[in-house]
Amino acid sequence: MSARLPAKGLAVLLGCLAVWELLARQSVALAAYFPPPSQVLLTLVTILASGDLLGHVAASLSRFAQGYAVAGALAVGTGLCLGLWRPLHALFEPLIELLRPMPSPATIPIAILFLGIGDEMKVAVTVYACSWPILLNTIDGVRAIDPVLWNTAATFRLGPWQRFWKVVLPAASPQIVTGLRVSLAIALILVTTSEMVVSNDGLGFYILDRQRSFQIREMYAAIVALAVIGYMLNRLFLGLDGWTMAWHKGLTRKEEIL
Repeated sequence: MSARLPAKGLAVLLGCLAVWELLARQSVALAAYFPPPSQVLLTLVTILASGDLLGHVAASLSRFAQGYAVAGALAVGTGLCLGLWRPLHALFEPLIELLRPMPSPATIPIAILFLGIGDEMKVAVTVYACSWPILLNTIDGVRAIDPVLWNTAATFRLGPWQRFWKVVLPAASPQIVTGLRVSLAIALILVTTSEMVVSNDGLGFYILDRQRSFQIREMYAAIVALAVIGYMLNRLFLGLDGWTMAWHKGLTRKEEIL
C-alpha cells in the first residue's frame, strides 16, 4: 500500500466536509450538535495554541507507546515460540481461542480491580488488546513457512540460531508486520476507551469531559485531533514498513513478473 496521500480520497473527504459545512450552516438546531467543520477546526487551533489540549495528547501518546511496545515484544516472542513448537501451541491453543474473542473493554474493570486507576491499568488493557492480532499473525507466519526453505536450511546444515535468523524471521516477517499494523489502531482505541472510563487526563478524558460540559466544539476538535493522530501513526508505520520490508516487496514484484 502506498504511503502517498491519494488525491481521489482527499477529494471525497473534502466533499464530505463541504456537505457537513453546508448542512450545519442551514440549520441552527443541527449546528448545536454538529457545528460546522470550519468552527471545529478554528476551535482545534485555539485549544492547541493555548496548550489546553497538548498535555492530554502527550498523556495518551505516552500510554499508547508503552502499551504498543510491550504488546509487540511479548506477542512476537510468544508467537515465534508457539509457531515453531507445535506441541506447545497445542497446549495453549484452547486458552488462546477462549480469551481472544472476548471484547477488550470488558477487561477494564478487572484491570482496575488489580492495578487501580493509574497508567498501569491503561497500559495493561492496551497490551492485552494489541497482543492478539500480533500473536496470531506471528504464529500463522511461522507455520506457513515453505517446506522448501526448511529443506534448504537442512541441506546447508544451518544451526538452530542460523535457521531462526536466516529462515524463520525473514519468512514470517510479512505476517508479523501485518499484525503490528492491525494492532496500531487497536492500541489507540483502547487507550482512549480506558481514559473515558477512569482518568483525569488524556484525549479520551478530554472528549468525554467536554461532552458532559456541553462544550460541543471542543469535543469535536479533540475527536478530529485523535483522528489525525491515528492517521499520522498509520502513515508513519507505512513509511517504516516500506523501508524495512523493501527486500520483500522487491522479491514479490520479481515473482509477479516471472
